[in-house]
Amino acid sequence: MTVTKPASLTLEEFLKLPETKPPSEYINGEIIQKPMPKTRHSRLHGKLINGINQVTETSKIAYAFPELRCTFAGRSIIPDIAVIRWENIAFDHHGEPIDDVLTPPDWTIEILSPDQSSNRVTGNILHCIKHGCKLGWLIDPDDRSILIFQPQKEPELKYGKDNLIVLAGIELDLTVEEVFGWLKMS
Repeated sequence: MTVTKPASLTLEEFLKLPETKPPSEYINGEIIQKPMPKTRHSRLHGKLINGINQVTETSKIAYAFPELRCTFAGRSIIPDIAVIRWENIAFDHHGEPIDDVLTPPDWTIEILSPDQSSNRVTGNILHCIKHGCKLGWLIDPDDRSILIFQPQKEPELKYGKDNLIVLAGIELDLTVEEVFGWLKMS
């Protein structure tokens, strides 16, 4: 993870900069480049997006977007997965989603990478929750756990056969064991 702190760069100035690869976030006046995903991260990322969208898209309940920039309340962050309820997706006159998302996702999912600060990632989830997000997951592939965040509730640490809390209205039954089971490919 690369942290750059130029002299007094505002959020508006940051948003005018060209995108980086991997993308950068604007947090508390700092530009922080996200780490490049590795195999386990990418596998969980893809399986979660597919699993969520299989049960939400056709019924227009919600949509799971990969690596979507969300800019709100002084930050510009890119959750690994941003799930937005259908009624909260802004569409243009062609029925296509508008590019700039200026609200928190309804459900933010982060998959911890080995060289990422868990506190910095947790800070982004807490920022989302504080500003209207209904659910946050912090997935830690190293210890096979998922930390669940909800407004006005204590975080819950889930392991093994524990059932996971999903966004209300989404018919998706998952355990921690099932999520990490997706890592097995042979």
